[in-house]
Parts: sequence; structure tokens; C-alpha cells
Amino acid sequence: MARRTPRGLIAAATATVALLAPAGAASASGTAPADPQARIFMVNPVQSSGDQSLSDAKDSADAVPASSYASAALRNLDGSGGLSGRWASIRSETGAPVRTADAGTYTRHDDQFEQVMAYFWVNEAQEYLQGLGFGSELPGANNRAQPVRINQWGADNSFFTDKKAEIRFGKGGVDDAEDAEVIVHEYGHAVHNAQVPGFGTSPEAGAIGEAFGDYLAVEVGAHADARYGWPMKTDLACVADWDSVTYSAAPHCLRRIDGNKVYGDRMGEVHADGEIWSRALLDIRGALGPRVADRIIVNAQFGFAPDTSFEDAALTTIATAQRMYGKSAADAARAAFKAREIPGIR
Repeated sequence: MARRTPRGLIAAATATVALLAPAGAASASGTAPADPQARIFMVNPVQSSGDQSLSDAKDSADAVPASSYASAALRNLDGSGGLSGRWASIRSETGAPVRTADAGTYTRHDDQFEQVMAYFWVNEAQEYLQGLGFGSELPGANNRAQPVRINQWGADNSFFTDKKAEIRFGKGGVDDAEDAEVIVHEYGHAVHNAQVPGFGTSPEAGAIGEAFGDYLAVEVGAHADARYGWPMKTDLACVADWDSVTYSAAPHCLRRIDGNKVYGDRMGEVHADGEIWSRALLDIRGALGPRVADRIIVNAQFGFAPDTSFEDAALTTIATAQRMYGKSAADAARAAFKAREIPGIR
């Protein structure tokens, strides 16, 4: 089981997102039905506003500005009227289930808002992977309907469980599914488990899993900002700016992916040690650009063992870069891992 440690009146000002909807079944008039529109956060309110003074205020709708929300299409739904679709299936332990016809009316004060956030961002993450070629020219990476439960434990903790291959989001402080980067972090664990069943059985494999979740969260959020023209007013490398307001000092971050830790700084805690690996992934991205880097990073993971070491995973990633893009890409990956002083990388 991969776990993340406990972290611990919308007005016309709501932003509108123009999304390209996939083709759907034609209506009686011969036109494809429009995807339902939902109100979501543009990644998270701290990131989109830059306001480090925002606080949870017991789920108050007035705790965040109206400009933190966007109107966005809920794509790939199955037509049932609920939040079930091609890439995500949402259940909630608190509050009535969402009716997609009402998805544009919820604020963070409503339990249903978290359900909508979870659906949108899980779908967004899988669409990002699909856009990289996973599921077409490359093997699928968790290309299934991902089960998600909201507030399963009623505690400020979220995790992926391999028993049911399910993601569970908790509440307390800022409810976890209010922050897109928390949602996508946990989805990263689901991706890893789909690629390598049971992934994360050693301390170093566990750290790699946490690192990939953090990296994917940052990457999907950045891609969405660029795709929809949303503002990013905080540091790219900061993970979960909004979720962490209740347990971190400003500028708020759950973790960062641009630290200077090296292999010798390991302390045996997967989240802390993951910052070694996530920095290497960020450096590969910086050298090769997001698309090429992410195709290499995700594709390499198919070759990881459930109990992989940093060394073996790094060597597999370098070999994948060589196979996909040649020597210069392999050299960039090698340099990133060598800078983290990972054994066996020369």
C-alpha cells in the first residue's frame, strides 16, 4: 500500500475554460451533446492567486476568491448522470452523489465539490498520459476507469490501496480532494501499480513512488495551466500549495521537487527520500523538455521491479532514453541521476 503521510457565493467572476470535447453520440438534431460543465479549482487557490494567506476557514465558500474557480467540461462520462466515465469512477462517503447536471453549482463548502475535483483531475491526468502516447503507440499506463472514494476515513490522509486498486481521499484541514496536486499525486501511485503490480515493496522503490507522484502532480498541473490559460502565481516545484496551508509555513508546500538532496542524504522515510528522485526527474525535464522527458520517465517505469533500487531504476531510465531518443537523451538522464550521486551512475 502506498500512502501519503497525514499533512498532516461564486459569482460571474468565475473563469471559463474553453475545452475541446471528444466526439460523442449524436443527438436527435445530429449534433454531439455538450459535456456537462463543472466548477473546479485551477489546480489550487494558492497557486492560481499567489495568496499565501488563504486558509481553510472550516470549508467556508468565502475563504477563497471567486477567481480561483474555473468552469470546465467533464469529459469522457458514461452518460449515467453521475461521475462515472472512461477514466474515473467516483464514490463518496459524505454528501449525496453528484448529479452532473448540477456540477457547475458547487463550491468548496459542498461535499460534492471534492467529487467533481476528483473526477476532473483524474480524467485530466489520464488524458495527459494519453497525449504522450500511452495507450496508443506506447503501452497504456493505468488506462482504465480508476475507482476513487472521497472521505473514506474521515481523516486528513489520502492514499492508494493496491487491494482494490482504489484511491481514497480524506478530509480535515483543507479537504484533500480540493487540491489537484494531491489528487494527481495519488493517481501517480495508481499508475505505478498498473505498470508494475505491487510496486513499492522496498524503501527505495517506495521513495521512487512518492517522487513520481509529486512529479506527475506538478507536471499535470503545469500542463493544464498552459492548456487552459490559467495563471500560475507560485513556484512550479512546490507541491500541494493549498492542501499544506494548515501544516506548513508560507510559502506553503507539502514537498518540493527542486531540492539539493543526494543519495547519501537518505533517512529511510519514503516521502523525504523521494525528494532525491523527484529532483532528478525535474532535471531530466529541464534538459529535454516536458514531453520527451515524460515519455521516457513513464515508459521506463514498465521496466522497474516492485522492489527496485535507485540504481537499477536510474539505469533502466537511462537505457529507455537511449532506446527512445538516442545518446543525447541518455546523457541528459545520466547527468541528472549522477548529480544526485546515485550509485552506479557514471
